[in-house]
Amino acid sequence: MEATEQRIMNLLGMAQKAGRIVSGNFAVEQAIKGGKAKYLIVAADAAEESRKDYQELANRYGIPFSLCLTKELLGKCLGKEYRAAAALQDEGFSKALTKLIGEGKY
Repeated sequence: MEATEQRIMNLLGMAQKAGRIVSGNFAVEQAIKGGKAKYLIVAADAAEESRKDYQELANRYGIPFSLCLTKELLGKCLGKEYRAAAALQDEGFSKALTKLIGEGKY
């Protein structure tokens, strides 16, 4: 695992502990439609249809979006089994993630 990927996982883990991230299809959609999502992360290995749906939602609501990690790694850093998507609900975590993703190849 590359250093940037590990740092992204650490950041998402901190957001989870702080209660500033939601994951799972229903919770992510509710956060986006409710205006609470600040950044949308979708697993790179999520189903193509899911990736497309999340991309459209992010575009419609003007939320930064990126494909990174795998479903397994995304779930692991959130203390869950597998997760295809997660939404950060905090501006500070969102800015930190944007910076990290800019450093990586995402």
